[in-house]
Amino acid sequence: MRAFCMDAMEIKSKTGPFPVSLIPDCCFPFPEYIAPMNVDYLIVGQGIAGTMLAWFLHLEGKSFAVIDNGADVTASKVAAGIINPVTGRRYHTTWKADELHPFALKTYSELGTHFNTHYIFSKDIIEFFPSADARNIFIEKVQAGNTYMDAYPDQNRFNGQVNYDFGCGRIAPAYVTSLGLLLADMRRWLRSENRLVESAFETGALQLTGDGVRYEAINAGKVIFCEGASGAENPWFRLLPWALNKGEALIIECRDLEQEHLMKKGFLLAPLPVQHTFWAGSNYAWEGLTEGPTEAFRTRTSALLDAMLKLPYSILAHKAAVRPATVERRPFVGLHPLHPQIGILNGLGTKGTSLAPYFAQQLLRHLTHGSPLTPEADVNRFTKTLAR
Repeated sequence: MRAFCMDAMEIKSKTGPFPVSLIPDCCFPFPEYIAPMNVDYLIVGQGIAGTMLAWFLHLEGKSFAVIDNGADVTASKVAAGIINPVTGRRYHTTWKADELHPFALKTYSELGTHFNTHYIFSKDIIEFFPSADARNIFIEKVQAGNTYMDAYPDQNRFNGQVNYDFGCGRIAPAYVTSLGLLLADMRRWLRSENRLVESAFETGALQLTGDGVRYEAINAGKVIFCEGASGAENPWFRLLPWALNKGEALIIECRDLEQEHLMKKGFLLAPLPVQHTFWAGSNYAWEGLTEGPTEAFRTRTSALLDAMLKLPYSILAHKAAVRPATVERRPFVGLHPLHPQIGILNGLGTKGTSLAPYFAQQLLRHLTHGSPLTPEADVNRFTKTLAR
């Protein structure tokens, strides 16, 4: 029967489409075959965390393989890829922004050079104040010396596009990254380098050995889990304080709305690379983390868009994914306290675009040179929890 299967595929390739009805069930799917490998590191997951870790391992000259099933819907693929130095209704400076954001800019720019494209773009955020109280808080932060914020000089500039009764401020520098393009380019490169295993990872197939791990035909010194939200089910890390939440976004077309800035008024409106298109979101849902978009989000966000925009728009798509957030809003980085051949880079939440480059490099240096990890991110802060 195996010979027939191979003959069928050969006929298909030589003579055109082979009638599917004539191919026996044993041909679909072919058994997954993983070529033998001996590598320093096995990375599980190719979202933004796994992509960044692979990049820095490459720069360090380490051997590695990445296993990822290529799921269409992940937090990294749905995210707008925003790097924002200010967060929350009280306009607090984002954790470690002074270190994270310049490093992210450098890393995405270097990746752009490597792949001969651009992944990161500087875009100021125009904050349209929803109330007088919000405006006053913003002004207080500016007066207190927050260098990321200032009063926008031309308060009337957006009158023809946006409804805003309480004025606007500016947050800068902020950035938009083309995460989807980067992940696709990295995947093609990994495939061309024979470093990509395109299949789902089965935790039951992972064996811990005296000098590392073995997965199918892959021998590795260490396995690093970069699984995103599914990491909450990982048997070695499921006891960590995860706080998964679901985010959604609408992709809209608004032909007369300028794309020079990010705009914010209770939600974020981010320009996309395709002309006249924008990402509108996002929300945070901690309960009932069902797959797929919800009508409630579409209705609520449409109402916000109607209230904000003076221009006609149309909805092109509605996306949703579950984010790998944590209770402390700090990532999980490092090696398992009981199993040093197992590591993690996860829990990046809504800040993955800025956190991933910094902590991927920090983890690399920890693994290769013994450099310390940021205490707030070091997974060993949960040693007692993971030892249960």
